[in-house]
Amino acid sequence: MMQHSTQLPKPMIGLHWIIAILMIGSLAFGIYLEELPRSADKGDLIGLHKSFGILVLLLAILRIFNTLRTGFPQPLTPPTTWQSRIASGTHIILLAGTVLMPVSGVMMSVGGGYPVAFFGVELIAKGAEIEWLGGLGHIVHGVGANLIIAAIVLHVVGALKHSLIDKDGTMKRMLGRSV
Repeated sequence: MMQHSTQLPKPMIGLHWIIAILMIGSLAFGIYLEELPRSADKGDLIGLHKSFGILVLLLAILRIFNTLRTGFPQPLTPPTTWQSRIASGTHIILLAGTVLMPVSGVMMSVGGGYPVAFFGVELIAKGAEIEWLGGLGHIVHGVGANLIIAAIVLHVVGALKHSLIDKDGTMKRMLGRSV
C-alpha cells in the first residue's frame, strides 16, 4: 500500500529521525572505537556501542513493520527513472543497514566468544569462539558501514536537491509540517 497524503504519519517521521541520529552516531562512534588501543575502557565503550546497535535494531524492526502497514511515501516531485532507481536503492541500503549492522555486530561478538548486553542486561552469555561467525560478522559490519556511509551521503544529497532545486516541500514533510 502506498502513502498518498502529503502529510506523513508522526511515527514514520519520528522513527526516521531517531534511527538516523542513532545510526550516524553509531557509525562515527564505531570509527572512533577502531582507532582506540585495547583497554578496559575500550571494552566498556564497545559495550555501549553494542547497546545502541541493539536499540537501532529494535527501532528498525518497528519502522519496517510500520512501513509495511502504511507504505512508502510518494515523492512530491515525480523523479526521473534514474533518480527513482537511485532513491529506491539508497532507501533499501539504509533500511537493510539498520538491521544488518546490529545483526553483524552480534555475530562478531558471539563469534569472538564475547557476551552481548543491552545497557548492562546480558542478552547472550559469553561462549566459545566461533571463528567463521565472527569473521563473517566482521566482513558484513565493515562493508556495511562503508555502504551505509555512501547511502547517507546520497540521501542527504537527495534531500538537498528536494529543498534547494525542486523546492517541493519534502523537508517540510519530513519535519512533520503540512506541504
